[in-house]
Amino acid sequence: MVLPRFADVRAAAVVPCATPTDVAAALRQAAGGGHPVAVRGGGHCFAGRSSGTGVVIDTSPMTGVDVDGDRAVIAAGTRLAEVYDVLAAHGRTIPAGCGPTVGVAGLTLGGGLGILGRRYGLTCDSLLAARLVLADGQPVDADDDLLWMLRGGGAPGVVCSLTFRTVPAPDSTAFRLSFPAAAATGLVDAWQDTLPSLDDPLAPSLHVTVPPDPAAPLQVTVSGAAPTSAAVDDLIRRLGVTPVSDARHDGTHRSTKRWLAGEDLPDVRYAYLHSEFFRSRVPATGLIARLLDDRRPGEERELDFSPWGGGYNRVPAAATAFPHREALFLLKQTAMVPPGRRPGAWLDESYALAHPFGTGGAYPNFPEPGLPDEAYYLGNTGRLRRLRSFHDPAGVFTPGRAESVTS
Repeated sequence: MVLPRFADVRAAAVVPCATPTDVAAALRQAAGGGHPVAVRGGGHCFAGRSSGTGVVIDTSPMTGVDVDGDRAVIAAGTRLAEVYDVLAAHGRTIPAGCGPTVGVAGLTLGGGLGILGRRYGLTCDSLLAARLVLADGQPVDADDDLLWMLRGGGAPGVVCSLTFRTVPAPDSTAFRLSFPAAAATGLVDAWQDTLPSLDDPLAPSLHVTVPPDPAAPLQVTVSGAAPTSAAVDDLIRRLGVTPVSDARHDGTHRSTKRWLAGEDLPDVRYAYLHSEFFRSRVPATGLIARLLDDRRPGEERELDFSPWGGGYNRVPAAATAFPHREALFLLKQTAMVPPGRRPGAWLDESYALAHPFGTGGAYPNFPEPGLPDEAYYLGNTGRLRRLRSFHDPAGVFTPGRAESVTS
């Protein structure tokens, strides 16, 4: 699956790779033809990095999950649906996202958020070991420096397998709450105010959306997972607004993931986005007013607030390549437009409204074309560049020319 925005990009060759030997051969093919390299795991990337006009190394034939006690060795092309299915049979899981078609390698290399993140941290925080093929075709087991890099900083090669520390798969209550459109501004403020005192197992994401029909009303939802239904009731009391609809699902972690993921249907529209982390409240009034202003037919706009804190923040900023360890929440702003169109002024103007209150840091798994390394890696950028230069001196896997595996 390739995001429709990049579907017209045509590779000189797409090379399916089932083994490290296959990867080495694909790298030789690319070098021999003078082609740039892109690596495709799950097959999509908001910046188009799993597409390219050179050689695309497709790791989707590398699948499988081997469980040994509290450890799992997962082949790099495995999608999250298979990861969760296999681990569930052992009563285990890893903290990761809900999208069943997301590739585990790309998710890990960019951090990895999900409904267990506030309890256990990022997906990359559970990474214990990895095997990859460098640009010269040599397979290596990641040493301490490489593991530091792979934990949220991309890869200077093609990752073939990853070893994770698993955690017990908890039963939980998944929920999806819809609120009146008129409550949007107050709800955004209340949601931000509740975050510092939330228990770690509670993971409520907030979405404020205007549909592509300019006459349709604004939509406000809070969804995620909680340890019990009573915790959802308490969240509603904290938010101070009665939902107009309240859907819940009690069950295993695997069934919770499926319920939250929904149908996961393909979308032919083009997606454009900005992301930024925040340590303190961003005023909601201006964001909601601009969201509703100057609506364009066919353009859907969304403010997507993901809760941070808890396990995400218990790791020091310099301990992994992923530096965003003091944030309160992550805001992704997205414009979805018909094929071939670009968004109007809303996306950039809304980002400009929020940016003065942010950290200046962007989420690596929401990459944007042209955004510099410093936005993703902040104070870890220098060390990351030194490691890239050491392991990939020719820059075969340098972002912008060639990319690490994307989710």
